[in-house]
Amino acid sequence: MIEALIFDKDGTLFDFRLSWGAWTRALLAELGDSDGLLARVLGYDGARNDFAPDSPVIAMTTPEIADILLPHLPGMALDTLLARMNQLAADAPMVPAVDLPAVLGALKARGLKLGLATNDTEVPARRHLAGAGVLELFDFVVGCDSGYGGKPAPGQLLGFVAHCGLTPARVAMVGDSLHDLDAGRAAGMKAVAVLTGIATRGDLAPHADVVLANISGLAEWIDGLAAA
Repeated sequence: MIEALIFDKDGTLFDFRLSWGAWTRALLAELGDSDGLLARVLGYDGARNDFAPDSPVIAMTTPEIADILLPHLPGMALDTLLARMNQLAADAPMVPAVDLPAVLGALKARGLKLGLATNDTEVPARRHLAGAGVLELFDFVVGCDSGYGGKPAPGQLLGFVAHCGLTPARVAMVGDSLHDLDAGRAAGMKAVAVLTGIATRGDLAPHADVVLANISGLAEWIDGLAAA
């Protein structure tokens, strides 16, 4: 039986291209990326509003992305860059991948515990959930700066287990990237992949217990496990 779900945020609850394309464009404009160098560093194609499969924006933590950008920004302090990235993230227009209040509300009504583990920082993550009207549905919300580390390490997921008194084998990690699925495996959880991020079914299937189009398929998958 599955008793709890812990979700990635970007590419899982929110459509990755539509949401983080806007953040990336705003950041590049603010940093004055006139020659496109920073866009290439971030693996972002502005003309197509798309990301390369290995873009650091997809899976890295905010400090890791800042570390990659900083060598190309002479005279800028790391703290200044991080603060600006976090503010832009908090203000980024998140586009839900599904009707989040309906889908998450139905899962919560089943008695499931819900958690969020993101490589974004915690303040923007909470703001995004609140903006989508679902923050109150979550029992546990952590970012890369919350003291549990970032994915693919399992610290955030194990923090959820400890906070809610759960058994890892009865929890599923739901995400759109290999970082998410690897974190779930390392924590001893089921690994559920969704296709609302950048990675393809072929990328994710070898690392997942199931691949779903989006999180609206979770209830049916849970029911199937219970009936097996």
